[in-house]
Amino acid sequence: MSSEILDNQGRGDATWQWPSIHSEGRKFGAIAGVVALGVWFFFGPWFGWPLAVLTLCVLAFFRDPVRVTPQDDRAIIAPADGLVTLIQKVAPPRELTIDDGSGRSPLSSEPVTRVSIFMSVFDVHINRAPIGGTVRRVVYIPGKFVNADLDKASEENERQHILIERGDGLSICFTQIAGLVARRIVPFVKPGDIIAAGQRIGLIRFGSRVDVYLPAGTEPKVLMGQRIVAGETVLGEVGSAPLIEGVSQ
Repeated sequence: MSSEILDNQGRGDATWQWPSIHSEGRKFGAIAGVVALGVWFFFGPWFGWPLAVLTLCVLAFFRDPVRVTPQDDRAIIAPADGLVTLIQKVAPPRELTIDDGSGRSPLSSEPVTRVSIFMSVFDVHINRAPIGGTVRRVVYIPGKFVNADLDKASEENERQHILIERGDGLSICFTQIAGLVARRIVPFVKPGDIIAAGQRIGLIRFGSRVDVYLPAGTEPKVLMGQRIVAGETVLGEVGSAPLIEGVSQ
C-alpha cells in the first residue's frame, strides 16, 4: 500500500500487512539475535529464551508501518505516535527566533500553542513531517535525560529543533526530545531538503517526546490524553481555533 493514493470515497486497496523494520534498527536486532543464539547454545534454552524475547522486542521497537497521510494544505499532521500530555501557550524555541545569518526572517517570539506528544517504549518511534515544504533549520542541542513526560524536558533535555517552511510562507517548528531512556536522536533530513507531509524525518531511540509548535491563530484538534498516530492524525487546521471538549471513558 506504500505510495498508493486512497480517498474517503473508497478508492484504493487497504489490506493489513506486517510492518517492516527500519534499517536503523536491523543492526540492533542482529546483535541481540546473535547474543541470544550464543547464550542458547552454551547455556541452554532457560537462559536463551529471555534473550530471544528481547530480540523480538528490539525489532518491534524499530517497526516502521505504512501510514496514510491526508493531503490537505490546511492540515497539520502529527509527527509522532503517542499520548498528548501537554497543550500550552509558550514562546517558540529561542534557537529559532534568532537570526541565523541565512537572510530569512526567524520565527516570531510571540507565544503560540505547543502540543507535546509522549512516546513510550511501546510506541512507533519513526517521526514524520507535519507539513510539506523545505527544511530551513535543523538545530541540535545537547542536554540532560530527565523524564520526557515532564514540562522542563523541553528546555533541559537533549533535543533537536526542525523548522519546515512551505512555499506559501507557512512555517512549522517541531522538536525531538530525548527522554529518560533515550540516548540518541537520529535525523533523516538536513537543511535544504524538500519533503512531503507525512514523510519520515527521523527517530529517537527508546522512549522520548516530540513538541509541535502550531502557527499563530491555530489551535489543536486533539485533546489532552488522546492517543495519536504519526503521519495520519490531524493535529490542527491552519487558521482554525475551535474549542473541543472530550470525555475520558
